[in-house]
Amino acid sequence: MTRDLSAIEEDVAVLDAVLEPVANAPVDLSDPDWGAKLESAPLDRADVRTEADAVLTEILARYEADAGARPGLRALFDRYPSFRWAVNPAFPATADGVRSALLLLSARDQGADARDELMVLRAVCDEARAAGVDVDPLLREVAAMSNDVDRYGMGSMRRLLLDTAG
Repeated sequence: MTRDLSAIEEDVAVLDAVLEPVANAPVDLSDPDWGAKLESAPLDRADVRTEADAVLTEILARYEADAGARPGLRALFDRYPSFRWAVNPAFPATADGVRSALLLLSARDQGADARDELMVLRAVCDEARAAGVDVDPLLREVAAMSNDVDRYGMGSMRRLLLDTAG
């Protein structure tokens, strides 16, 4: 059974509210353990990993399968920045893992800063290529699902994905 977007948004809104204090917490550089604390995953610090992973899995499956839902799903990542920031799983360097990572990048649609997303895109592709994954077909496949609006003057998400393909 596929839930409607409003039900997914309710879950994302709750997660965003729980994650917001973690996302906006100041870093106490006088704390000798400040680096270790930053390295711990925000989903674990907020104790919402299971719920966030389930919602992200649902979002990515819907994003891939339902072209009509893509604009609404992209909008969720805009409306809920703490959720967008915290939900960054380490996908495996396999074809399926790379596809999932690219779907997440496409859904985030350049996030708050296209430069950060471009760095993530390059890191995903570099790691995948080093593992022997042919990323170019995956980049083209996900580019076809991606927004074609240039949000920040660096090109659209579609263009960034296609330019990364060889």
